[in-house]
Amino acid sequence: MTFPVITVTHGVVGYDGRPVLRDVSLTVTAGEVVAVLGANGSGKSTLIRAALGLVPLAAGTVELFGIPLRRFRQWGRIGYVPQRLGAGGGVPATVREVVASGRLARRGVLRPPGRADREAVDAALRAVGLADRAGDPVATLSGGQQQRTLIARALAGRPELLVLDEPTAGVDAASQEAFAGALHAFVADGGTVLLVAHELGPLRPLISRAVVVHHGGIAHDGAVPEPAGHHAEPDHDHVHPHGPDEPAGLWSS
Repeated sequence: MTFPVITVTHGVVGYDGRPVLRDVSLTVTAGEVVAVLGANGSGKSTLIRAALGLVPLAAGTVELFGIPLRRFRQWGRIGYVPQRLGAGGGVPATVREVVASGRLARRGVLRPPGRADREAVDAALRAVGLADRAGDPVATLSGGQQQRTLIARALAGRPELLVLDEPTAGVDAASQEAFAGALHAFVADGGTVLLVAHELGPLRPLISRAVVVHHGGIAHDGAVPEPAGHHAEPDHDHVHPHGPDEPAGLWSS
């Protein structure tokens, strides 16, 4: 029996009096891999951030795992990878240290890491193909490898739901393939995925449903549509402004 993991009902979001999402409803059930697609400024990234409480709704409701967002505290059940955020952040941390921080929502800050934590970190590093770089400073990695480090950090928390905002944007083909493999394993183990994407690439076979956001509304909800027009062109640019700061509960999950 499947159950709803994310439920957005009649969601409305506006910035500075300008509507970004207009009466949007979306349900993601357990085991689904849902891709949110759309052009620049369509509202697709805003939709997933609103679903996680990272931007406030002006109207409508959100439930996570059947719990109203305002009462939801089980952030360890969710792994979130924000959009185009470098893993280094100016801190001289190793790949393993960054990935290990993904265990904090599970074990708490005060309890030292144990065997289960180390095993989860090792498994996450293997999943994204970075086990051989575990001891390297994150700053020495390519952009694609840094993105894989952030995905490993989310996986290390052993979440039930992965939410990813443009996880393969601007990363090399090897990193895209590694990410697709990690996602396949996560879904095979019963995980649920909600991701924002511009081009699906190697992720396409994994997608069970596509939601197309257009001018702040949902224009399509069903099978993955074929690319058309300027979106099909390989040099089509796709750049978004950064979203608001992420709360600590999600950052550590």
